[in-house]
Amino acid sequence: MASRKLAIGLAAAALLFVGWYLFRPDRAFINRTVSEAPPVPAGLSAVAGSVVLAGQFQPRTHKGQGTAQVLDLGGGRRVVRFSNFSTLDGPDLQVYLLTSAMVANGAELRQSGFVSLGALKGNRGDQNYEIPQGTDLERYKAVAVWCRRFAVNFTSATLAPVPATGS
Repeated sequence: MASRKLAIGLAAAALLFVGWYLFRPDRAFINRTVSEAPPVPAGLSAVAGSVVLAGQFQPRTHKGQGTAQVLDLGGGRRVVRFSNFSTLDGPDLQVYLLTSAMVANGAELRQSGFVSLGALKGNRGDQNYEIPQGTDLERYKAVAVWCRRFAVNFTSATLAPVPATGS
């Protein structure tokens, strides 16, 4: 009888640990704030790159807010910049370029394709993500914070062209 109670207790503890690991409920209460400066084009000291695409984060499976901008730094180098960004933290969050901001699940993601820009640095603040050279921004029209563990779009921003300002 005592060994059965011990086995049940160990099984319950193992299930609790696995559940915690998969869902990471602690992340709902912890914020990771990032405060990166805008990237500087090569050869310049303090001028940020020109904004070629921009959009506002919209809620998908979770609330999200802030601005996403694609900065052209010259020489084929482009960066996605999140400004005043905020969303719920979660397990295994990634930054993806998507064909549409409305891609919602893993099946749609596999069908439409995506470009990974790496792990989300923080669920709040200002941060930069390098776009791989040769990425066709005509094809990828949105940036998303994607939960890889549960294959869902947390929050995303449709990227639209920004008119050039003349001097």
